[in-house]
Amino acid sequence: MSLFFALSTLAILMVMGLLVDGGGALNAANRATSVAQEAARAAGQQLDPAQAIEGTAITIDPDAAMGAAQDYLAAANVQGTAQITNGGQSLTVTVNDTYDTLFAQFVGKGTINVTGTATARLQTQAAGG
Repeated sequence: MSLFFALSTLAILMVMGLLVDGGGALNAANRATSVAQEAARAAGQQLDPAQAIEGTAITIDPDAAMGAAQDYLAAANVQGTAQITNGGQSLTVTVNDTYDTLFAQFVGKGTINVTGTATARLQTQAAGG
């Protein structure tokens, strides 16, 4: 009977570990995506004023946008990258973070790497029109 209880206890601890660490990793991934979204939003607000004032184009100022994205990521204490695409009309931010496990560390998995990505696109006219 004690072997049964020992095995049952071990199985319950494994399921608890899966739930706790799996949930923690999902929360960390959601946070990474949220930080990426906010960094992309902050960077997407950095327009090139010279082109906008002249009326030639509405594009992202690359230096200001990259600086804004990196500043936001630094304030959130995460590592990430920003990339301007589509001729200055889009900016994609990717955040790389980790989740420190509670139960999985006992089987050699101390951290879980998570990634979040978001893209901000400039809207130059009202949608649907």
